[in-house]
Amino acid sequence: MAHVPPPPTLIIRPHRANLRWREWSIIGLFWFASLLVAVATTWILRENVPGDGVAQLKRALEQNAALLQRVAVLERAQQVANAASADLQRLIGERQEEIAGLRSDLAFYSSLTRADSKRDGLSVQSLGLTRLHDDARVFDFAITLTQNLKPGQVASGRVRLSISGTSQDKLATLEWTDLVANGDPKGMAFSFKYFQQIKGTLQLPAEFAPHSIRVEADGAEFGKISHDFTWQEVLSSNGETHAGQSK
Repeated sequence: MAHVPPPPTLIIRPHRANLRWREWSIIGLFWFASLLVAVATTWILRENVPGDGVAQLKRALEQNAALLQRVAVLERAQQVANAASADLQRLIGERQEEIAGLRSDLAFYSSLTRADSKRDGLSVQSLGLTRLHDDARVFDFAITLTQNLKPGQVASGRVRLSISGTSQDKLATLEWTDLVANGDPKGMAFSFKYFQQIKGTLQLPAEFAPHSIRVEADGAEFGKISHDFTWQEVLSSNGETHAGQSK
């Protein structure tokens, strides 16, 4: 006798239509929310980012480069202005020195020509020394002699220098012949009516430290005179402006 299997057991479940509808509703809400986010993002970008942003950025870079170039030009102009101002200050200083020299000259000439000025015989108005750049022991000198005791009369004679100092820790005096090679032992000749500047060059021996310098002049009818200067006094002096003149 054949074996017949029993029929399958059937399970009946109720249809849940509400659950399926809820799932589709959630999916739809998420899709709608994402759509709203996309629309909002597009609107924000459209409102805040210009359509020609690249062109504006390019223009901004060009403006920045132009400003940097202008700053460089202004800095160069300031440098030129500073240099011009320095030159102007230098020129003003030079002109002031020239004016001071002219005033000194005017006072000098006035002292010789004024009727009420003190009448002096032969005198040493000034002495100036200039150190030569190529040799620290060689100096140019300029002696200015004057006289207004006898206006119009020629004063003539000889002038010479001597320098006192120390050599090897001992006091020493250098005479005219020690200072000027191949010079006239009697000194340098002068001849003038009112003033004259006599120029020359002297040289100091090695290891000699000068302290003072003496000018001696023998003016024939005006007699002999002498005037002492400290060494620093004549080194700091620029001398008179009557170079190469005699009257």
